[in-house]
Amino acid sequence: MSALRRQVLELYREADAEVRAAGPVCVASGRCCRFQEFGHVLYISNLEAEVLLSAAPPYEQPVTPEFCPFQKEKLCTAREPRPLACRVYYCDPHYQETGNAITEKYLHRLKELAQAEGVEWRYAPLHVFLNEAPNSAAVAASNT
Repeated sequence: MSALRRQVLELYREADAEVRAAGPVCVASGRCCRFQEFGHVLYISNLEAEVLLSAAPPYEQPVTPEFCPFQKEKLCTAREPRPLACRVYYCDPHYQETGNAITEKYLHRLKELAQAEGVEWRYAPLHVFLNEAPNSAAVAASNT
């Protein structure tokens, strides 16, 4: 595992602890992963995309902006490598301000990490990064 990936995962652990301390409520509706239905777009950085793609399960391409290809039966199949926004976002209306503050704090830290490591910063919708990756379903099929 690369040093940069380890640093991103450590940043995720810190963000997870801050979210846990804030105590948002999740009713496991899965709406947050059905982007178009819930009215939002999931943006991630290139650092997060690298972590996600290194450990996520296979998915079908092309990926659309309507929903997350890793959601199966209202559950996340890419739970460990999921991006910052997935870790911080909750539908809980009492948590929105806190969630936004946590997102901004750790997004800033990701940008600083990219700069410190000399990595170009790129921020785009999830589906953009997933569609740029090698076709994971084809790769998975060829490895069996």
